[in-house]
Amino acid sequence: MWLLGFNGPSGFSARSTAEQVTQGIDGTGLTAIVTGASNGIGIETARVLALRGVHVIMGVRNVKAGSKVKDDILSKIPNAKVDVMEIDLNSMASIRKFANEYISSGLPLNILVNNAGIMAPPFTLSKDNIEQQFAVNHLGPFLLTNLLLDTMKKTAATSHKEGRIINVSSELHRSGYKEGIRFDKINDESSYDGNAGYKQSKLCNLLHTNELARRLKEEGVNITANSLHPGVIATNLVSHMTLLSWFATFAQYVTKNIPQGAATSCYLALNPKVNGVSGGYFMDSNQAEPSPLSKDEELAKKLWDFSLELTASK
Repeated sequence: MWLLGFNGPSGFSARSTAEQVTQGIDGTGLTAIVTGASNGIGIETARVLALRGVHVIMGVRNVKAGSKVKDDILSKIPNAKVDVMEIDLNSMASIRKFANEYISSGLPLNILVNNAGIMAPPFTLSKDNIEQQFAVNHLGPFLLTNLLLDTMKKTAATSHKEGRIINVSSELHRSGYKEGIRFDKINDESSYDGNAGYKQSKLCNLLHTNELARRLKEEGVNITANSLHPGVIATNLVSHMTLLSWFATFAQYVTKNIPQGAATSCYLALNPKVNGVSGGYFMDSNQAEPSPLSKDEELAKKLWDFSLELTASK
């Protein structure tokens, strides 16, 4: 549990939990999709949005695991509206199937939380033969957002309520490959570095968010797009390692627990303090300053066009 830090301009800090940043907010009548909702902060994001009255669609790769999470939420919040739908961000066919089924359901869409992701695996190709981290962490959310954008626009227009798109990024976006985005080497196994590849994908999240926000503003649509760093989330990864036992003891006080890790996502999804704010980068439920490269408008446009080409061909 994070015990350090002071409240920022929003009134919240790294210590704040998802419940605290949404306290007193009524989300009744809103519908949200949360990807990666069967693990970690995705579970807590879905739970807290449901607690606030939002109809939550859990986008999960493992439907059985997602259904267990849904049952657990309903056991504690009997009146919650939660549904589970299958989506595998490793496959564009699966993403298109999810979007088509969602659109066919006729459900509105006020909030899209692109939460799912993977971190630093060995070099692997997605089902569409694209380096997996770039595919899952960037192209998947990019394609899903584009496919659902018309539904969000219609919902915003008919409900007269601001739509919100939230992309979960990371502070690690600051230090990836030296060239930023390796457009010509996305699938280059010989020079692949798992950690740098993850950081590259997180930089893509910010660039995607900023270009999307620019386009939505230019179009005059009542939808915002923001990105965030959830924080370093506490796990039991080192608890069994004798040489690092001292670090495990210390780390519980300087890393976030799950409720704290989900706070910024829930803050951006529901809190009225961010009404009209778009193209922002948030951390600890406060606006933060991202890297200069993430604000490069030409790089964002180049990535957008590159991503369109890759997703259109699959």
